[in-house]
Amino acid sequence: MATVYSAQRTNSRATPAVMNKANELSGRIRVAHGTYEASALASGDVIEMFVLPDGARLLTGTLAHDALGASTTLSVGYAAHTNAAGTAVSASAAAYKAAAASTSAAKNDILATLALGSGTETDTNEDGVAITVTMGGAAGTGTIELTIMYVVD
Repeated sequence: MATVYSAQRTNSRATPAVMNKANELSGRIRVAHGTYEASALASGDVIEMFVLPDGARLLTGTLAHDALGASTTLSVGYAAHTNAAGTAVSASAAAYKAAAASTSAAKNDILATLALGSGTETDTNEDGVAITVTMGGAAGTGTIELTIMYVVD
């Protein structure tokens, strides 16, 4: 059987050794948390929950909410921003959680797969990137709570 190495383990085995980034090995976990009390939030409305800095490695997160109303959905993504190279990046409303029913109270994982941003690193200028929750389907009323754990150093 062969032994293979992750990119980070390969760095430490190289001669000379290549230093891993702090958000890949030995970093401190940080928490971003936001709540919003919706009163007749309309379909298509976007809530900016918090801003993450450049280089934040996204580890895990949750979206919790009350029963917001019939035919409602919520998705999690990011707002339009400028990356570190100065290029405009379009908003992606469902980058971290595709639209899912919010008709009953629930708590759901976000960043749950590689395709939904698990382990990705934010690429933004000094203004950071706003993490968003978008209402879909119908108007909704109730509490929405978003939490993301990430590493920068």
